[in-house]
Amino acid sequence: MKILQKCLRVMVFVFVMLPGTSAQPENITVLNPRGTPPPIQLIPMAPRPTSLQGKTIYFIDIGYEGGASLLREIMAWFEKYMPAAELIFKEKEGAFNEEDEKLLAEIKQKGEAAVVAVGH
Repeated sequence: MKILQKCLRVMVFVFVMLPGTSAQPENITVLNPRGTPPPIQLIPMAPRPTSLQGKTIYFIDIGYEGGASLLREIMAWFEKYMPAAELIFKEKEGAFNEEDEKLLAEIKQKGEAAVVAVGH
């Protein structure tokens, strides 16, 4: 910390002593580095089903390391405690941040719930 303070003092001294610098302060424009984010449209979460018994539940691995093993553990719990639920494991096509339109359409058509794992 002391080294940084000394460096800053030297830099200020050198800047003040440079030829062509004036004692008159200049007006400069400073921009806010945080920027102004655009407004966000809030989308409510889907309503919770009253029960998952007998429902089709999709387990989606989006490709993060460890996501598939996490989903398999959750599916094992469902098989033990909710055997009437139909469990479907799918791996999402493409990069984690890209939508898989085919898979989303399948879930909307056949599924009643989805669990998406990001891993870690």
